[in-house]
Amino acid sequence: MNNESLTLYLSHFIDELTKAGVRHVVVSPGSRSTPMAMLMAEHPDLHLYLHIDERSAGFFALGMAKALRKPIALLCTSGTAAANYYPAVIEANYARVPLIVLTADRPHELREVGAPQAIDQNHLYGRHVKWFVDMALPETGDTMLRYARSNAARSVYIASQAPMGPVHLNFPFREPLIPDYEHAYESITQAGRTVQLQNVARELPEEELEGLAHELVQYERGIIVCGALDSTGFSEQVVKLSKALGFPVLADPLSQLRSGPFLSKEIIDSYDSFLRDQNVRRLLAADVIIRFGAMPVSKALTFFLQENRDAEQWVVDGGGLWRDPSYSATRMIACEETSFCRKLSEKVRRNHHSQWIEKWIAVNEKTKEWMRTVNDVEFLDEGKLFYQLHHALPEGATLFVGNSMPIRDVDSFFFKNSKQIEIMANRGANGIDGVVSTAMGASVFRQPLFLVIGDLSLFHDMNGMLAAKLHRLNVNIIIVNNNGGGIFSYLPQAEHPKHFEELFGTPIDLDYSLAAEMYGGDYQKISSWDEFQESVQKAVSHEGLSIIEVPTNREKNVMVHRQLWKNVSREITSMLLGERK
Repeated sequence: MNNESLTLYLSHFIDELTKAGVRHVVVSPGSRSTPMAMLMAEHPDLHLYLHIDERSAGFFALGMAKALRKPIALLCTSGTAAANYYPAVIEANYARVPLIVLTADRPHELREVGAPQAIDQNHLYGRHVKWFVDMALPETGDTMLRYARSNAARSVYIASQAPMGPVHLNFPFREPLIPDYEHAYESITQAGRTVQLQNVARELPEEELEGLAHELVQYERGIIVCGALDSTGFSEQVVKLSKALGFPVLADPLSQLRSGPFLSKEIIDSYDSFLRDQNVRRLLAADVIIRFGAMPVSKALTFFLQENRDAEQWVVDGGGLWRDPSYSATRMIACEETSFCRKLSEKVRRNHHSQWIEKWIAVNEKTKEWMRTVNDVEFLDEGKLFYQLHHALPEGATLFVGNSMPIRDVDSFFFKNSKQIEIMANRGANGIDGVVSTAMGASVFRQPLFLVIGDLSLFHDMNGMLAAKLHRLNVNIIIVNNNGGGIFSYLPQAEHPKHFEELFGTPIDLDYSLAAEMYGGDYQKISSWDEFQESVQKAVSHEGLSIIEVPTNREKNVMVHRQLWKNVSREITSMLLGERK
């Protein structure tokens, strides 16, 4: 292999990526990926982000792709570097995020013979990628240049096609690894792109929609459940469908239905609190349930769906996949979600106003009356933090939420509001690894951005904060520091104290001011709610990395949560039973 072959082959591949719409690439430095990295840095239409730690880099690219809703390229050298992308690839797969993973590799003659930094990279990510190709060694013939361009376009097409997700291209390179990168794109003679990309959304025939509309109007007790979903215009159309049917919309915080201009009384945002009571779930049993998006965060809602297996349960998925962890679905509908809602609402004809939806609205409002009393708590409480945050965040802010307790507290205390606030999280595989890096990536395109994360989650991905320093990102991190794994205090093992702290509580007693100093960020430790409000307001316009630490107490948090849920259960049960008399 000579430099001409290397340069032309990779230049055509990279150029085709840009023609297919890729504008950003995250590069983890290494030797074997040298030619690809150099040529990417030289392309005028590519913006390159360097990230040294491959695990963090993978999640950083994931966050960028989440925010941009377009494929992001990701490049690393051979060996375990590629393996360190694996957690982010898994998350991208389950969260339906488009990533184009490019791994450099040893040539075929150096595989499985004990060569350094050589592992088996073929199908490295298994079934967690939508497509894999072990690329041919660089050649200059017209067919091979077309091959390079075709696979570039194909990678973007497959990653972008519903359901979106990651793809993996493995590039073997022989030495020498230095391309003629200063003149690389002057030598490209092929004009235009090999393949024009055109994605077609799944649609239902009109007669099938007519049939569905006719079925639905036969039901009085129906609900709509919305989990995490990325579909342009969905919020407006699902609200129209709700009004047409007289069905409430149970809106997960990641559905993007809790904030924005389509605020509606039909949107139920406190279901996680009142559905914890089995009697309430029984009294609100439905005849038909229509579900959109990923499975919601709420375990109480999961129980509700499982206990309603006698009801018709329809799962609408534009990706055409089988999303039914409760095994309750009676019908799978492969159709683009926004189009489904729009067309179906036009065909629904009801002759009367349903009292059913009014009951859900009343229960929702009464529940929120009780949940809002969290604001009366004087000490630093995690539920109150999110209640105050939903008032404090400005219009257009992005709230990135860590897993375990933060996402659950958002579900319970971040009520619907008219502000345009986007809520993001890594809920594909629900891991606590990589959350910081993902938020950093999202911050490239989302400002202002606030990450609320537990102390253990932050520790898992502390390297991610380097991105803020390297790329001058504006990111505000609120650390909910209960010195350990707070969610375990709500689980059955908390009733067995003998080994609880050692195995589950896991206090680590870290001084996060030192982390802020290491990565060049501002730091403040909160001691009162007045300080919290002031720090959030200040952070909105702050440039660079800002860390706000909120120390909390695990035992007190559990006490407050359980008392609120107890009050809600008592009040709503009494309310519903009173209606039946």
